[in-house]
Amino acid sequence: MSAVPSAGPGTPNAGTPHPGTPDPGGSVYAAQPWLALLSDAQRAPVTPPPTVLHAWRAAVDRAPVHPALAYFDGRLSYREADELSDSVAGHLAARGVRRGDRVAIMLQNSPHFVLALLGAWKAGATVVPLNPMYKSGEVAHVLADAGVTALICSDRAWEAHLRDTAAAAPELRVALTACELDLQSVNDPRVLGFERLPAPGPDDLADDLLTAARAGNPAPADRDPTAVDTALISYTSGTTGTPKGAMNAHGNIMVNAERQRTGHPVPEGSAYFALAPLFHITGMVCQLAACVANAGTLVLAHRFEAGVVLEAFATHRPAYTVGPSTAFMALAAHPDATPDHFASFLVISSGGAPLPPALVERFRAGFGPYLRNGYGLTECTAPCASVPPEREAPVDPVSGTLSVGVPGPDTFVRILDEEGREVPFGEQGEIAVRGPQVVPGYWNLPEATAETFPDGELRTGDIGFMDPAGWLYVVDRKKDMINASGFKVWPREVEDVLHTHPAVREAAVVGVPDAYRGETVRACVSLRPGASVEPGELGAYCAERLAAYKYPREVEILAELPKTASGKILRRELRSPR
Repeated sequence: MSAVPSAGPGTPNAGTPHPGTPDPGGSVYAAQPWLALLSDAQRAPVTPPPTVLHAWRAAVDRAPVHPALAYFDGRLSYREADELSDSVAGHLAARGVRRGDRVAIMLQNSPHFVLALLGAWKAGATVVPLNPMYKSGEVAHVLADAGVTALICSDRAWEAHLRDTAAAAPELRVALTACELDLQSVNDPRVLGFERLPAPGPDDLADDLLTAARAGNPAPADRDPTAVDTALISYTSGTTGTPKGAMNAHGNIMVNAERQRTGHPVPEGSAYFALAPLFHITGMVCQLAACVANAGTLVLAHRFEAGVVLEAFATHRPAYTVGPSTAFMALAAHPDATPDHFASFLVISSGGAPLPPALVERFRAGFGPYLRNGYGLTECTAPCASVPPEREAPVDPVSGTLSVGVPGPDTFVRILDEEGREVPFGEQGEIAVRGPQVVPGYWNLPEATAETFPDGELRTGDIGFMDPAGWLYVVDRKKDMINASGFKVWPREVEDVLHTHPAVREAAVVGVPDAYRGETVRACVSLRPGASVEPGELGAYCAERLAAYKYPREVEILAELPKTASGKILRRELRSPR
């Protein structure tokens, strides 16, 4: 069986599996001190299934009637979801989707996303997950760049702007639309407050996804992917510059999913709540793939709304979830939140956005669970470091930064200076990652691949350091460093101080032009419900706790900070003139 190419034409490492166990050679980090912080089970080698489809079919075999998907009051068993996704695969194949074609999926967290994903993989395709917040121009770029053959999206997006976008896409010839009111009957107006649209007509390019799923089409034979085939082309968030498509191989996904399964005390069959969006690599790997590997129930609630999420926690009693710190800030601030909402959780992880130490303590004091920090990127298929379940992350006494955890046993992390040389423990530099979760490169971008993945090692663009015990700390993005009168200011340090103020719910710090200092520090904050504070008070609060060049000269209080759909705060929008 031939493999789907792992890269576009001319891309290095095309079709080549990423090396598994790293070889540290003569590195100063060769001793891997973090191994002492892991349990025997966490250090043990893993042998993951080659792909999510293999894990899926194993779950179907051993738990066919167990709920695979829960969506408000709707349920689909593993057997039912398997049959429906088989039919989606048959529909795509009958419409001409071939092995190696790209299928874009632009849906919220609903069963439709999972059926589309499994169906595309069963048809032999590579999936291109799209952010439902993308506008027409952003979608058009991805469709053209990835050479997308088929698009699966919501009926509302299709009617609003994607029909014309699809018509102009050079290679797109198949479309399916989904009404996300299907497969449940609650119709919660907080997230499902929209009208059902007419089904596509005979002259429409699009067909209805659920109709195709219920048609009983047989899935094509002999199209199952292998571990080295490209499962996803995941476009980076594009908060700066043009988005690039990271090529996540099936093996990349499953090694991290299996590490999630074996490293967390979550019994087989447990409920996993999809707090992170499934189109994002964190949701795809740490929620969907890990849940499937554990034959669990994936609980979906369309999109994040704090009240809806709390009610889902109370109804489904999940054992695991992962989401950005901004989501936990919103949950903690909700007036109906109680410790009982979180009582069922065995592990709650935070990733995708910086986790302030003050939030960890505030959340534990108010609700009980300890938020476990983690760190990863799209280019390393979600986590490359996390806080082990038996441990608590230390806080660096100098900077006040909370550790993001420790690397896994098959992951090798180094800290490099601007010339690419290793720095000693405790010194800051760029974080570099090597391991089986690191992708082979970017789709159709050989120069960017060579720059970002020299010799297969990911240069993350994040500044951090590692202490002698092996705890990793992320200081900030290289591009976000503020140069104030020649002094370096890392926004994370100022944000962590702001988060200790009792009135502050969220904080983001950026550098803005200043005629005298070159750049000056601007802080934008949102407040906790019922709180009141003056901007000058927050500036003075920081001045008491930070060096004179670090505290914010400008403080702005906003009702909400701008965010991506995955919960990352958009600092670029906060840099614009006020």
